[in-house]
Amino acid sequence: MTSIAKRLAAAAAVVFAAVTLSACGVNVIPTKEEAAKARWADVQNQYQRRADLVPNLVATVQGAAIQERTVLTEVVNARARATGVNITADDLDDPAKFQQFQAAQNELSRSLGRLLLVVENYPQLQSNQNFLALQSQLEGTENRIAVARRDYNAAVQDYNTSLRTFPTILWAKTVHGGSRPMQLFQANAAAQSAPQVDFGGLAPGAAPGSAPPAPVTQAAPAQ
Repeated sequence: MTSIAKRLAAAAAVVFAAVTLSACGVNVIPTKEEAAKARWADVQNQYQRRADLVPNLVATVQGAAIQERTVLTEVVNARARATGVNITADDLDDPAKFQQFQAAQNELSRSLGRLLLVVENYPQLQSNQNFLALQSQLEGTENRIAVARRDYNAAVQDYNTSLRTFPTILWAKTVHGGSRPMQLFQANAAAQSAPQVDFGGLAPGAAPGSAPPAPVTQAAPAQ
């Protein structure tokens, strides 16, 4: 057999092997893993969008002379904790890191819920176009977060299933032996209860909507 014939035979063997491996599912696991990581990037993008809205929302509420400062402080602190928990796509198989991330985001969600409940008692905010625009953006972002989390869970479920079912489990035990199940977002039990707000922190004799004793920062422009 000539050298050219040998090369052609070797090339054909490589092509045949590639086609055979592809047909039997060796690429299924990494393909689904990358799809799940892409959906995770969407989740992070929406959470970042929410974090970017919070400072302007807080500033607008302050500018409306709201008396309840505790809730504002809670929101600011919760945002700081939520943005301080970093988790990469490589950490999605780590239950502890994932739960820490989810807990921080859930805390921010609860704080924002309390804030929006509080401002219902301040009529001047209901006519503040800046606040209404930010509230609308926040509500839209919460919807996007829900969709992004749902899509991520679906992609992770598909990937995790491929690690445990035939025939892809054969590759999970051999070629892709380092692949590990990714974590899913779980329902937040606290979300089933309405936020509780105590107006006992208001100054003596002050009513919701009354001006605070000291001037506050004016609202930031809407982004």
